[in-house]
Amino acid sequence: MPSIAVIGAGITGVTTAYSLMIRGFDVTVYDRQRYAGMETSFANGGQLSASNAEVWNQWSTVLKGIKWMLQGDAPLFVNPRPGWHKVSWMMEFLGNIPNYKSNTVKTARLAVAARAGLAEMADKSGVDFDFSPAGILHFYKTDKDLRHARMVNRLLREGGLERHELSVDEVLAREPTLRGDIIGGFWTESDSTGDIHKFTVGLADWLQKQGVSFRLGAPVTDLHVRPDGVYVESGDEARFDGIVISAGVASRKFAAKLGDRVNVYPVKGYSITVNLDDAASQAAAPSTSLLDDKAKIVTSRLGKTRLRIAGTAEFNGENRDILERRVRPLIQWCETHFPDVSTENCVPWAGLRPMMPNMMPRVGPGRNDRVFYNTGHGHLGWTLSPATADAIGATIAARFKSNSKAQFDLQSPSTVPN
Repeated sequence: MPSIAVIGAGITGVTTAYSLMIRGFDVTVYDRQRYAGMETSFANGGQLSASNAEVWNQWSTVLKGIKWMLQGDAPLFVNPRPGWHKVSWMMEFLGNIPNYKSNTVKTARLAVAARAGLAEMADKSGVDFDFSPAGILHFYKTDKDLRHARMVNRLLREGGLERHELSVDEVLAREPTLRGDIIGGFWTESDSTGDIHKFTVGLADWLQKQGVSFRLGAPVTDLHVRPDGVYVESGDEARFDGIVISAGVASRKFAAKLGDRVNVYPVKGYSITVNLDDAASQAAAPSTSLLDDKAKIVTSRLGKTRLRIAGTAEFNGENRDILERRVRPLIQWCETHFPDVSTENCVPWAGLRPMMPNMMPRVGPGRNDRVFYNTGHGHLGWTLSPATADAIGATIAARFKSNSKAQFDLQSPSTVPN
């Protein structure tokens, strides 16, 4: 049985471990945190959203970033301080603007395919993660934004997603608690929500019972590829037949040690968890998952007593500080659109999304035949990871074959979409 190390115990690493385990590999997962799902997979927006598959590579995004550069509470904030990594990433981002439409279609297709994988994992593991098939409602406040949404809808349809336009009355019928100057929306019945942290932890616990090893609280200090295998240093040194890097924003430095360039940038996102401590707040909070395209804010109802509100994008390096000026707009948004929800008890959080310049996950082999990547999912890790985990599992299975001496040889690379 080939042995594979997975670096990272977030949603991408744990789903990768699942994909490898069901294919018969001996899997060991490493993470510097003491528990699974403690970084970007801890408190995201909760949406499993093929309807949010539009990539960001547009000139309008660039212009907004420039406009908001000195506005600390803007939905998109770029720290003007220069840095080679940031500059190189943004130059590649600009270079991918011509791929906006094709990459949006590819992302939508991948998100739709991921649904079956998530359902399989949830069914086999029996994890309770506050899953809700309540659908996702996008709403709009200007004609310009609604026109853009119609264009995006054509791309999503090409990617296999059914999404329907609603009038303002239909929007409010879908979510009667919503307030604001709304002119219309789009409804995606097939989208859903769930608690990413509960799912990641629950799946990791189940995988341990199936024989997957987890080395948690064990920072990986070095990686080496030698003729006989991959060596992982984490207190001690262990040899594996192959390795998968699913380490979020740390994937870039690990890739460099392995001779590869994986240009992920840490794009910070914020969330608040509004604890619905009284019956009035529970009744006034939305049960449908929402996406305000203008403010770039999403919501998910996680059970009866929690409302997750998330959004914003901050280009500020590997900075995990929770800034009040970035949290405040989320609270104000809740108070504006759901005025009867008490925001007295809100828990703020910030996490670093690992984004590639083309907004597509990096899924496939590295330069060395024993090295693989499943990383760079950006704001769609929760949505895409079951599909990319299956893809990398299939790639690795195609690479390894046993001979009569129970050694493991390498076949030619299979093609995995990046």
